[in-house]
Amino acid sequence: MNIVSRVIPVIALAAALTLGLAVSGCPGESGQDSVALGRITGISTDSTQSPQVGELAPDFYFETPEGESSSISQIKGTPVLVNFWATWCSPCTYEMPFLQQVYEDWPEEELAMLAINIQEGSSQVSQFMQSQGFSFPVLLDSNGNVAQRYNVHGIPSTFFINSDGVIQEIKIGAFRSQADIVTILSQLD
Repeated sequence: MNIVSRVIPVIALAAALTLGLAVSGCPGESGQDSVALGRITGISTDSTQSPQVGELAPDFYFETPEGESSSISQIKGTPVLVNFWATWCSPCTYEMPFLQQVYEDWPEEELAMLAINIQEGSSQVSQFMQSQGFSFPVLLDSNGNVAQRYNVHGIPSTFFINSDGVIQEIKIGAFRSQADIVTILSQLD
């Protein structure tokens, strides 16, 4: 076998790979269809106590998918639904269509929804959200600090916070329907 017969297959393979990347984009590259994700940027250490119904929700700081800085305490005046989840969690993915419907049905000024993904990478979460057609805001809790601060031991876990920043309900486990979520939301004072 001469050098030319060895080089031509390698060149053909390289050309095919280059063409494939040009058409599909590099792995991890954000294309026009990628889902924007926010991220947790810090937690308040005002209290080390586990959050309880009837108490102020522990504050944490985040960057929205649009790149704006915010915190739970800055959302006061609007009820907040905080849902902790992961892509590998079957009960989490089961309830996501219900969360999506609530997100679509409730105006932003009447409900702030924060889905907090625990310790997964941005490309994995973005790909999951895109493949399922979900558009509600997701924050990445990359090191699990907010989940730990909220004493999350099982997922999904959902915290319902009223417009004064007080936890009104904590739901551990998946919702069985959109109506289950709406029932709790309608009782927030």
